[in-house]
Amino acid sequence: MRMISKAALQGLRERYKPGVRVELLKMDDLQAPPIGTRGTVIGVDDIGSIMVNWDNGSGLSVAYGEDLCRVVSDDD
Repeated sequence: MRMISKAALQGLRERYKPGVRVELLKMDDLQAPPIGTRGTVIGVDDIGSIMVNWDNGSGLSVAYGEDLCRVVSDDD
């Protein structure tokens, strides 16, 4: 796991504010939601993980430096 700088953490918190919609692009976890699953951000924790309520009911976070998601709008 990579360590996150204060500046990078602040940037994540500005980009992934609670309520923002995201789509999963990559997650290396056996229990990961399928790629393409969308969800709603509930926050970013102190180590930079993006906490998401996935539409399929999963609650796995997007790990900083390991997993990927992108911001989407409901029109995408």
